[in-house]
Amino acid sequence: MKKYYLGENFTLYNGDCIEVLKLLTANSVDMIFADPPYFLSGGSFTCHAGRRVSVKKGDWDLGGGAQKNLEFHIEWLKACKKVLKPNGAIWVSGTYHSIYQCGVALEINGYHFLNDIAWFKPNAAPNLSCRFFTASHETLIWARKEKKSKHIFNYDLMKNGKWKEDVLKKDGSQMRSVWSIGAPKPSEKTFGKHPTQKPLDLLRRIVLASTNEGDIVLDPFAGSSTTGIASVINDRVFIGIDKEKRYLDLSIKRFENLRLNGYKVNTIENSKINYNSVQPFLLESKVKYVSKNKNMQGNNSKKGKNNG
Repeated sequence: MKKYYLGENFTLYNGDCIEVLKLLTANSVDMIFADPPYFLSGGSFTCHAGRRVSVKKGDWDLGGGAQKNLEFHIEWLKACKKVLKPNGAIWVSGTYHSIYQCGVALEINGYHFLNDIAWFKPNAAPNLSCRFFTASHETLIWARKEKKSKHIFNYDLMKNGKWKEDVLKKDGSQMRSVWSIGAPKPSEKTFGKHPTQKPLDLLRRIVLASTNEGDIVLDPFAGSSTTGIASVINDRVFIGIDKEKRYLDLSIKRFENLRLNGYKVNTIENSKINYNSVQPFLLESKVKYVSKNKNMQGNNSKKGKNNG
């Protein structure tokens, strides 16, 4: 399948993720982050910048009813499991509209649950109807490919790293399963935005927690590729898939802007990447982006252990 964009450590495909994943090599990806459709676009409304607005995000967010939605989640998660390495892991993000179906689909496909994370949004939009509690969190499910898999968890970095964006995280204490992280910053929307765009701080934490340098990270619903940006600035290899060309174009602008913001290209040591596993989607020399800021979080972290 033809690549939509091929950059250093950053590859994009335009198409249905289930079909694209079928073409990728089995057991080749270290970690997957997925933010699948919430199927909310059905005529309801929400609050944005203090105004009442429609929640229709696009045709891709139109559901087909509970049974069809569940079948969709089962199918894409099955395709993801094929490409995950034996010790690979997956993160799935969602609200109460979708996350429970995703949990059932993960279980049906034989994944093994590790944690569910409550991502608390301190600056969440108010509830306009005044008939419900204000929705101020999303749920993240973290699971490994099989029960016997040995997933990566960079425990020391999560405990002792500096996580200033999170008022709930105390220095030197274990990272808990409730994370306080705000919405994407204005600087993350310089070239435009995706309607369900995730903050870079959130994806940065996920990437650093569950992968090592040189690992391959895949996002089957890439959107504006926040997962990809978090991956390449932390020396990982990224593969993104999305149906919408306009969001892939936005992804490309964000990626190519990295060089203009102090990042330079250095060669990754060959020993850090299994070239055979990435051959189908990366056909040129692998490189990494290193910040000019030598104190950037994660550069000095030790390799995470495989946890049984």
